[in-house]
Amino acid sequence: MDTSTAVAAVGLEAPELLAVVADPVRWRLLAHLADGGTRCVCDLQPVAAVAANLLSYHLKVLREAGLVRASRRGRWIDYTIAADAADRLHAALPAGAS
Repeated sequence: MDTSTAVAAVGLEAPELLAVVADPVRWRLLAHLADGGTRCVCDLQPVAAVAANLLSYHLKVLREAGLVRASRRGRWIDYTIAADAADRLHAALPAGAS
């Protein structure tokens, strides 16, 4: 049974994608997930340093942007950075930024 809660990216334009990661909480979450591996939402709570409902909101924004993937494990949700997240963010930067 597929228990993934991944949401298909809605085809964000570059400025919209960059706006998603411009938020300090979402940036911290991405940086933590970029270290590799899958993290339980309970491990992300201290990294986000926000209330649980705000953490859920920020993770939802990252999922909808296609930057993270989520999978359910019992009552817990595990998050991992999307395989193409770095490429998509790099492509969103202005051409002279590389």
